[in-house]
Amino acid sequence: MVKSVLKLTREFQIRSYDALVSHTSIVFIRYIMLAVIARRNTDPRTIGELFYACYDEIQDITLMEALTLLLELLKSTIKQVLVLSEEKVKELLFYFVNSLPAWLREKVLLLNCES
Repeated sequence: MVKSVLKLTREFQIRSYDALVSHTSIVFIRYIMLAVIARRNTDPRTIGELFYACYDEIQDITLMEALTLLLELLKSTIKQVLVLSEEKVKELLFYFVNSLPAWLREKVLLLNCES
């Protein structure tokens, strides 16, 4: 079926290299056009406005806010799951922060100074 849609069967009989390249390019363009049409008809990812509407509803948070949320979540999870004292939790967080890359460690330490 693809051969008949792209007209690959008996459409071309020239032996010149330039003509072969031209014909191949035309066939590829036909295939791309058919693929675009098929995607628009069947692919739900092309409903772009839906994703933009959802994106507008999501509030942007800064890196510092995200780091704060993650560290608080880590601290509460450690307390609940491992049942550790506050000192042990602080010690684990200290080791965690020291194992971070330098650029991220600076931001986390700045966070701890602010809070």
